[in-house]
Amino acid sequence: MKVILQKDVKNLGNIGDIVKVKDGYGRNYLLPRGMAILADEKNTRVLEHQKRVARSLAAKELAKSEELAAKIKEHKLDFKRESGDGGKLFGSVTVRDIANALAEHGIDVSTKRIGLEAPLKETGCHEIEISLNRGVVATVTVFVSAS
Repeated sequence: MKVILQKDVKNLGNIGDIVKVKDGYGRNYLLPRGMAILADEKNTRVLEHQKRVARSLAAKELAKSEELAAKIKEHKLDFKRESGDGGKLFGSVTVRDIANALAEHGIDVSTKRIGLEAPLKETGCHEIEISLNRGVVATVTVFVSAS
């Protein structure tokens, strides 16, 4: 019996996979629990259509992310903070500061996507990575100077 999996099934497959199982396993376990549907012609056509729609949506989302990454790379962020000897800041530049500075340029980025491990506490030029979507990573240049 061929079935289309509706949920991930351990040792069998993932959602959307068409797998061949024994009749009893499919009829008595997978189908009643809603884990699979029969892989007849109609259901197979519906599955292929859903896959095409998902691929086109993913392509559009990827294009938007790449466009946003290009927009982010154009901007350089400047921060002025009070500092002591040796360029050590009294305060710091955090992900929230970076997100707010990008928002001033019309770029809305979640603070969770900004790859800053620890707040910046030194003056200088810093390259910060922002992960946008499925492997699309933008790099923004942050200049921190003493005021």
